[in-house]
Amino acid sequence: MSTRCLHGILLAGVLSVLAGCAHQPKPIYMWGAFPRQQYDVLQHDGVNTAEQIQALEAHAEKVRGKGAALPPGFRAHLGMLKLSVGDADQARQLWEAEKEAFPESAPYMGQLLKRLEKPKTIASEGNPI
Repeated sequence: MSTRCLHGILLAGVLSVLAGCAHQPKPIYMWGAFPRQQYDVLQHDGVNTAEQIQALEAHAEKVRGKGAALPPGFRAHLGMLKLSVGDADQARQLWEAEKEAFPESAPYMGQLLKRLEKPKTIASEGNPI
């Protein structure tokens, strides 16, 4: 092989190594363990609701500290957990925040918010909130 050909191969090798070291794009959302936590809650897989709330709130704090964004559904899910422990006001705030952060969630968040406003007598008749 000629020297020129070896230089071309060497240059191609160096360029491919450098291209592999290029920075990957920054992810849009910081998911953390949220997908697994959500799965566990939905599967009723021995989940302690208070621990789930604490873990999600800790993740949200970490995300805020990094100036990153919470993923879609995060606030909605945390709101559901808050409601399950009787904190309807916090659930309302989280669902409003989800609706603001992700306008496409407005129809579903709107339904959840309406259910919070129904009289408690309806909820006590067996209708889920």
